[in-house]
Amino acid sequence: MQVTMQLSRIFIREMTDMQIIELSEVGGSRAFPIVIGLPEAFAIERRLKGIEIPRPQTHDLLANLLDALGGTLRRIEIHDLREGTFYARLVIEQGGREVMVDSRPSDAIALGVAKSVPILVDEAVLAQAAADAAAGVGPVPDIGPEQEPDEEDDDA
Repeated sequence: MQVTMQLSRIFIREMTDMQIIELSEVGGSRAFPIVIGLPEAFAIERRLKGIEIPRPQTHDLLANLLDALGGTLRRIEIHDLREGTFYARLVIEQGGREVMVDSRPSDAIALGVAKSVPILVDEAVLAQAAADAAAGVGPVPDIGPEQEPDEEDDDA
């Protein structure tokens, strides 16, 4: 079973390699963080805010390619969690069929966030993320007070 999630928080700390996004369950109480890179964090933030830039960056290029090839990103699926690493795929509709493309969750979210593409997470991934957090497994520190997805945490 898949659970619909949303991007609920983004933490950008330019002085560290550890940027964090948090996904939370739509209509529920479960949430989990994902550690991402600084370029992906900036791309997500920029696309959330609708900030236009003069030349396309990687996620803009991918969106443009999808459009040019007649594809539509329908959903993002986070389907596995192994050794602290989340695995995702893009589900693209093209020519009446679904094409699945392997992706890092951060890249998938950076691509899909501008068009509010649904994020689905397998129930098993949610259970594993909760078990890992309870066991203190993983590189994610305390991420602080609640913030909106487009706010920065400048306490670095």
